[in-house]
Amino acid sequence: MIILPAIDLLDSKVVRLEQGVEQSAKIYSDDPLAFARTFEDAGAKIIHVVNLDGAFGRPEMNRDIIATLASKLHIPIELGGGIRSVDQIGFWLNRGVSRVIIGSAAVKDPDMVEKAVRKYGSESIVVGIDMKEGLVAVHGWQDVTETRGIDLARQMRDAGLSRLIITDISTDGMLTGPKLDEMIEIAEATGLRIIASGGVSKIEDIALISEYGQIGIEGAIVGKAIYENRLDIKEAIQKYQHI
Repeated sequence: MIILPAIDLLDSKVVRLEQGVEQSAKIYSDDPLAFARTFEDAGAKIIHVVNLDGAFGRPEMNRDIIATLASKLHIPIELGGGIRSVDQIGFWLNRGVSRVIIGSAAVKDPDMVEKAVRKYGSESIVVGIDMKEGLVAVHGWQDVTETRGIDLARQMRDAGLSRLIITDISTDGMLTGPKLDEMIEIAEATGLRIIASGGVSKIEDIALISEYGQIGIEGAIVGKAIYENRLDIKEAIQKYQHI
């Protein structure tokens, strides 16, 4: 079990959204590096970073901040948000990002994912599947496709991936507890390692997710629960993180 504290960047600030809606952004810090260092000090082994501007079609935003996080922290970061080509993947891996997350591009161009895995290896690439009622959402969750999450997961397994991040949109940022049924189904159907995202509101949610480690739920991304002081990230890491 690994716990990944999340930093979502919008216009150079650390924010959280509700269900992916840009206008719902609540600002928590204007110093992302200092914010990230609190997670590092708490014992985090990797930080989940999302360039929300990139997800909303502004990929040039936040580049300096992300590069600073990758170079100044003593732990790795994974990065998602608007990364849609092999060249963009290489851009970030060459700047110190340890793992690049592909989202919408995996739906539209699965061959690109396969090429990226062949070039950079399966540990450097992870696909993020964002789902609403079992269907894949793209473009910052603005569009819900007809593609089932489990079908995309199988396709990504066949492309050579070893890990997925699965987000349930209905719970993300809502502090209502995670919905794990579809994540468990995908883990069992594909054999891939799954990082659960969305809905974590308290340490008991982390405890619940940790119970499914044997079937492939290897970790959880936690954001708003930390920011709103509902979950002590240091306590959660000490109790449940085993890597």
